[in-house]
Amino acid sequence: MAPTTTPPTTTSAAPASNEPTSVGLRLVGDYNQPLAALARAGDPLLYLLERQGRVTPIDPDTGAANRPVLDISAEVTTNGERGLLGGAFSPDGSVLYLHFSDRNGNTQLDSWQVDSSGQPDRDSRTSLYSLDQPFANHNGGQVAIGPDGYLYLGLGDGGAADDPLDAGQDPSTALGTILRIDPEGGDPYAIPADNPYVDGGGEPEIFLIGVRNPWRFSFDRQTGDLWIGDVGQGELEEVTVLRSADGGGRGANLGWNLREGSQAFAGDEPPGHVPPIHEYDHSGNNCSITGGYVYRGQAIPALTGSYIYADYCVGELVAVGQSGDATPLGLVVDGREVVSFAEDNAGELFAISQSGQLFELVVVEN
Repeated sequence: MAPTTTPPTTTSAAPASNEPTSVGLRLVGDYNQPLAALARAGDPLLYLLERQGRVTPIDPDTGAANRPVLDISAEVTTNGERGLLGGAFSPDGSVLYLHFSDRNGNTQLDSWQVDSSGQPDRDSRTSLYSLDQPFANHNGGQVAIGPDGYLYLGLGDGGAADDPLDAGQDPSTALGTILRIDPEGGDPYAIPADNPYVDGGGEPEIFLIGVRNPWRFSFDRQTGDLWIGDVGQGELEEVTVLRSADGGGRGANLGWNLREGSQAFAGDEPPGHVPPIHEYDHSGNNCSITGGYVYRGQAIPALTGSYIYADYCVGELVAVGQSGDATPLGLVVDGREVVSFAEDNAGELFAISQSGQLFELVVVEN
């Protein structure tokens, strides 16, 4: 690992509105296959999740990396789309949740108690949730703590192509869903009382169904709205927003595999289908959406309220407005392979390339 100690000159591009500034990317550092970065309450560091199974704190100002605070690489497989895929800290920073592929390639969600210095207590480890995975792709990834304090886990449809298990529309399996659990309310967790299948008809952990591979999703820190970047099959990538005022997506059906984005795929539109607010096709080498965050920081007023995402193969950042209008920012991540975005405690955004780079979105005065 070779962090950058002196960030290079920022590349500028036009913002999403007519402000006398432009938006750029500042290279923070170069690391070893980072797939996510987590902010911890009251902590100035970002915690990089490296695909092979390490959690490494870095200084986002200098790029300097500390020694890993946790290494579970002996328990993680990186075959296919597997690895240490996602994580989150509890709101007070005292618990770390990690989602990873175990040595058999199956989904595992574990937790650790964390001390005031950010060090996980290895003896406190708790296995929260496990799920067998039939294929090496579409294993999901994102872990997030919602505005309700519950933990959300994104799971793909199980893999291969075309949803051969018909998991997307089947609430009797956790595949093709986003789960919602209360990690502090039971042993090892409790089911929120208002989950849609808590009284039967599906797996009680399920919050919504009909996703193909919700690799990255996030909550708008101001409104609580849930934004999901769902990876498409061969035609369309989609962004769906589930408004907090309308239930935040509880019991929603995003359509897969009957729909791919707004178009038909394997059948008629299901009842109650929530269509995407924005979608794009695979022209221009686009291949797979990497969802991001609604910008709520202070440094770039032109982006306030815009949802920022990128395509894995192209690497250009795009801003989606609250009504679904999309504006390419003209910023391309070096090395492309954009696998994740991160949000620090102040709401500033970072973009992560699987090839190793971590970038911060910054403002550039004209």
